[in-house]
Amino acid sequence: MIPFQPRKLVMALAAVLPSVAAVSAFAQEAATPAPATARDLSETRVTAKRLDAARNGLSPDTGSSVYKFDTDDIARLPMGDATPLNQVLLQAPGVVQDSYGQLHVRGDHSNLQYRINGVVIPEPISGFGQMLDTRFANQINVLTGALPAQYGYRTAGIVDITTKGASTDEDGEPKAFGGEIGTVLGSNATHEVNAQIQGTKDRFSYYLSGVFMENNLGIENPTSNRNATHDHTTQNKSFGMLSYLLDNDSRVSFMFGTSNGRFQIPTRPGLEPKFTLGGAQGPTFPPASEALNANQREKTDFQILTYQQKVSPTLDYQVSLFRRSSRIDYMPDPIGDLVYNGVAADITRRNEAYGVQGDASYKLGDKHTLRFGVFAQRERYVADNTSSVFAADATGAQTSTTPFTIVDNHSGSGTTMGVYLQDEWKPTDRLTVNYGARYDHVNTIVSEQQLSPRLGLTYDLTPRTRVHAGYARYFTPPPTEKFDTTSVQAFAGTTNALPSDANTAVKSERSNYFDLGVSHQLTPHLTLGLDAYYRDVRHLQDEGQFGNALLYSAFNFQRGRIYGLEGSANYRNGNLGAYVNVAVSRAQGKGIETGQFNFDADALAYINNHWVNLDHDQRLTASAGVSYLYAGTTFTSDVLFGTGLRNGFANTDHLPAYWQMNVGAARDFNLPMVGKFKTRLTVLNLFDRSYEMRDGTGIGVGAPQFAPRRTFLLSVSKPF
Repeated sequence: MIPFQPRKLVMALAAVLPSVAAVSAFAQEAATPAPATARDLSETRVTAKRLDAARNGLSPDTGSSVYKFDTDDIARLPMGDATPLNQVLLQAPGVVQDSYGQLHVRGDHSNLQYRINGVVIPEPISGFGQMLDTRFANQINVLTGALPAQYGYRTAGIVDITTKGASTDEDGEPKAFGGEIGTVLGSNATHEVNAQIQGTKDRFSYYLSGVFMENNLGIENPTSNRNATHDHTTQNKSFGMLSYLLDNDSRVSFMFGTSNGRFQIPTRPGLEPKFTLGGAQGPTFPPASEALNANQREKTDFQILTYQQKVSPTLDYQVSLFRRSSRIDYMPDPIGDLVYNGVAADITRRNEAYGVQGDASYKLGDKHTLRFGVFAQRERYVADNTSSVFAADATGAQTSTTPFTIVDNHSGSGTTMGVYLQDEWKPTDRLTVNYGARYDHVNTIVSEQQLSPRLGLTYDLTPRTRVHAGYARYFTPPPTEKFDTTSVQAFAGTTNALPSDANTAVKSERSNYFDLGVSHQLTPHLTLGLDAYYRDVRHLQDEGQFGNALLYSAFNFQRGRIYGLEGSANYRNGNLGAYVNVAVSRAQGKGIETGQFNFDADALAYINNHWVNLDHDQRLTASAGVSYLYAGTTFTSDVLFGTGLRNGFANTDHLPAYWQMNVGAARDFNLPMVGKFKTRLTVLNLFDRSYEMRDGTGIGVGAPQFAPRRTFLLSVSKPF
């Protein structure tokens, strides 16, 4: 157990949260000098709600599938709002879990777009940590399927987060200052401190949150043991939302977020060294495989300045300026990585992006609503690689025991631009048609463009039954933060030589997406849903972990075909809530057309002549949950089931099926002289099932990863 360090936690929180006094002073300065009347406050709240409604009017979901989580849904999860965002999303249909906290939606590898209050959050470099914290979300909408024209680039799923607003008193009136502070303690030496501060003063409102967390299971254990070796992590995150109403029809807001994580790379005991290092000796040489000391650090921050105006009852718009910086540093064990892997690679990937996003909505009478917008982004990416290697012959056998260094650094910049126009047409009260198109141009490692038509409709068969259908042409530029810039020739004749010398730049993915679904309210408390989809793809993008560093690189299959069926049931009646999701999916690719240097000749030949399952393809996925409020205590449980991700040569096999149950109990207490306290006890993996998420085989799969064993967590928080 790592000793609890209160001073360290307090210092971390101080780094991510402005001081309470500063926030209070800011709120006082923003207020008008004269005391506001009840009527003034009421008008301010109505104005804010009207602008929120206008903002929501910019985000139609016609023709697509939508799964919504509000604060009550999140509270009914075993961990409540302490649930990591990726674990919340696992409760939506068609979402598959993977190692390193990754998610796959409808057979896609990542390709998720995150939005906060309708504004795109530039994606960070992929890593182990979750950049966004669930606590600041008032509602999370997951959109999949044939999306309207306003959504581009990352289209497997849209995670649209609406932030929390001001806290209120017992009478429902906004408070100038309020919030909550809490802690989470539990298995794997878990220590967490979290805080939220929020308030409203006349036209100014703010929300600030910060989290500091550490434990001894930062990355999935590569063995089935209960405790991982060399797997400590420290992570802190912050989020802020400042908003000011300029007048009754306009608002300016500023959002920011930070994420900073340090991870030890877990080790595997009992491995044998494969290479010899000359001149090294001593009782600890060669080092035992469990004693290796590789580490990774991940840092991301973003800032967004938004101006929103309701020009008239028929026209409103929103313009945002954004910036994002992201960095990953992989630091090897300089000796251990050499003798076990033949290469010790010190790798840094950096990416900085900034740009503008604008969206507008204009009502043309009662039947038509036009929506149009623009997106422009400029980014710069850097990939530095300093590697120690040994000389080797054509078979890869070591020919020298003296290592030497290869420096393989690359950098570049590029732009992404897009415009869209769409019309929401209501020919009847029961039918809504959303049609439009977007044009996108990317000039990064490739220069490509596409015009993408979209069509979606919903039709109310009965007051309780709604059908939706859609078609979308998608254009997915390659993620610059995942470019593999390795110089193949630089490592020829070394113990880090690549399987082949082909090195074609990653291409943009182009696909035709078809979606059809129905939703039926069987009873006032039970809603059923069924959705089918099919996607035909050219230049199918996928990602893999190639090499020793735990970093993902993008590549393309020539062709792809992805299809599936999803079913859901949601029940809510008083104190009882329950849901069930079941999804069947198949995701396949054929022919490797970029990144060939990461594949050996046998794998390339097989994939070029066969449809192969993608490594993240899981045939059957299910999630379910139930919650019940009894005598002041909320009892919750959820279950995940999957038939296993792919493994083996060219993904021709799959891992065994798995299931996991989590349970929780939450209760609020009112103590004399202290007031309200929130408590929650959670048990993850209740039956302590040990199952393998990855076994180290398959296309682009690194070390094995096992799901965490039984975990106990206790959460305590104090609202104020």
